Amino acid sequence: MASVWKLDSLSRFFMKFYGGKHYKTSPHTPLCLPLNECRVALITTAGFFLDGQPPFEKGDCSYREIPNAIQTQVLINGHKSAAYDERGLETDPNLAFPLDRFRELEIEGKIGALNHRHFSFMGSITKPKSLIEKTAPEVGHILKADDVDVAFLTPV
Repeated sequence: MASVWKLDSLSRFFMKFYGGKHYKTSPHTPLCLPLNECRVALITTAGFFLDGQPPFEKGDCSYREIPNAIQTQVLINGHKSAAYDERGLETDPNLAFPLDRFRELEIEGKIGALNHRHFSFMGSITKPKSLIEKTAPEVGHILKADDVDVAFLTPV
């Protein structure tokens, strides 16, 4: 993780006054199966979307469904922020959405199976009420309906 002191002064000012949430409880659920028997889904906040899907807008709390069968190189990077350097993702989207690496884990038998779909959200959401109350629970219900055992989150 980069030091806050390496950020420009505007980003440091923003971080100083950004009101993060603190929760007393956690929805953590212990894993009851070995990983090699688990269905896994990926979730990223890199703002990836596919051609034909609407791009993310600033502060967008919606999500995009990413089919498991896609080639990672077709992902479009929609996350733009002065405090975020996306140049590496243009070369390798796996840095923030490691689908190819998880395919390797599936082939090696380290995980049971990848879910048929994954999800992308936008990062840097400063007003997350809709995300907390609507879209994140919606994705949680979808993953539960898909019998996903593990959701691997790559926050950006």
